[in-house]
Amino acid sequence: MGISQGTPASSLSMIVAGPGQIRIEQVALPVPGPHQVRARLEGCGVCASNLPVWEGRSWFSYPLAPGAPGHEGWGRIDAVGEGVQDLKVGDRVAMLSYHAYAEHDIAAADAVVQLPVELAGQPFPGEPLGCAMNVFSRCVIEPGQTVAIVGIGFLGALLTGLATHAGARVIALSRRAYALDLARAFGAAETILLSDPWEAARQAKRLTQDEGCDCVIEAAGLQTTLDLATELTRIRGRLVIAGYHQDGPRQVNMQLWNWRGIDVINAHERDPQVYITGMRAAVAAVTDGRLDPSPLYTHRYPLDELSHAFTALASRPAGFLKALIVL
Repeated sequence: MGISQGTPASSLSMIVAGPGQIRIEQVALPVPGPHQVRARLEGCGVCASNLPVWEGRSWFSYPLAPGAPGHEGWGRIDAVGEGVQDLKVGDRVAMLSYHAYAEHDIAAADAVVQLPVELAGQPFPGEPLGCAMNVFSRCVIEPGQTVAIVGIGFLGALLTGLATHAGARVIALSRRAYALDLARAFGAAETILLSDPWEAARQAKRLTQDEGCDCVIEAAGLQTTLDLATELTRIRGRLVIAGYHQDGPRQVNMQLWNWRGIDVINAHERDPQVYITGMRAAVAAVTDGRLDPSPLYTHRYPLDELSHAFTALASRPAGFLKALIVL
């Protein structure tokens, strides 16, 4: 096994001990097995999908494993297992791993993406950046199309930039004025404050001469935004569901879907290699300047303040968009 000099025998890790309970512990340093690598992490993004674990649900068992459920880590490889090729100690990588609220984490060698020198010093939470690229690829956006993005968080802002770069006219809708400011900075041609969904629908329809949008991306994960996205999709348009709908069943307006002949795309991926493809595409997009996520990293916390990061994610104070844990 390749290993860097001076590697410690233990590592700090956050442990979710129960709902709203997080502690930091010194744990045994994980050892990579065959075809695995270990990285000394530089940071990890804080994902909204982690909130239910922190808030507590009856089906979760506590305590979680050290570092779980962090899955947006990046850092430098400090050990490689047997059989690993094309990766070495010292390589800077983004990882698709699952215990990244820690100083170290392990990933399969085919679940890491190398970061070029052009990205030196830049945070790179690869999983959500790759998710944005994968969602965008499912949208099949063409120059001259009108695209509505319902929900401007980290994902929605990235998709605004990608769609604008592809030559689309973007209408961004959000409940937060700050998020709409960011959407404009990322190229949105029109922005609508989402205080009243049906007033927002009226405004958006007026901007399209009542025809609706060629593509509508629902990126908020709520029943109300799903309903609004349906309303904004034109006849023979495409409705792309990118929001995280994990808090219960949803109803859909099948009558309207049928009548308009809408193509509905569930843009969530579950194939790890598709995630990696998206992460590689994100590396290329950030490197060549098509995408600049840096303004979206609005809050940073040290490892032992993970609970503060979750609190901010849940309450979304003014100016909040994406939290990073930095080591």
